[in-house]
Amino acid sequence: MKNIFVINGGQTFAHSGGSFNKTITNWTKEVLENENFEIRITNVNDEFDAVQEAENFKWADIVVYHFPVWWFQVPNRLKLYIDEVFTAGHNNGLYKSDGRSRVNPAINYGTGGLMHGKHYFVTTSWNAPETAFTLEGEFFNQHSVDEGVLFGFHRMNAFTGMKHLGSFHFHDMEKSATQERIDNYEVEYKNYLKNTLETENLKVLN
Repeated sequence: MKNIFVINGGQTFAHSGGSFNKTITNWTKEVLENENFEIRITNVNDEFDAVQEAENFKWADIVVYHFPVWWFQVPNRLKLYIDEVFTAGHNNGLYKSDGRSRVNPAINYGTGGLMHGKHYFVTTSWNAPETAFTLEGEFFNQHSVDEGVLFGFHRMNAFTGMKHLGSFHFHDMEKSATQERIDNYEVEYKNYLKNTLETENLKVLN
């Protein structure tokens, strides 16, 4: 497990400059370089070749997604990127089919992925505070980010055969984005990422 492909989905749009996800991407790059991983990085704001991006997925042992959540979805540029790149990966390393057969089309949907043995890791950044997900009566009805808003995102990756390696979510990054909170998040995130990668490495070695 040496190759890691990082996707910076922090889009420049309206009042958003994508700067925080650029910072997260740099934190990730620093950790990965210190751990001697091979790294490729894509920024969805740049023009891209879908076929070449599919090659990055095929090259990677782990795919890392960084993105802000906009209106409870991935940003539109990241959605465009996923649509085009995953389509380019059809019968080209990402997935073969939806997994069903014409003999019995009622079963095995979502089992046609070609990326088995690979993993993905995701970070999201939010205006919403963490309490919006955890407190009774608050907006997300005590559904976590991964079980709620990101449910479809996780199934999308499972469709390709990839397994979820870990998630880290940055909350309240508009109203309460003080330098102290960002500094604390940097330490917490880097430690989490490093520990996640070390744990996965031990599983591979064992």
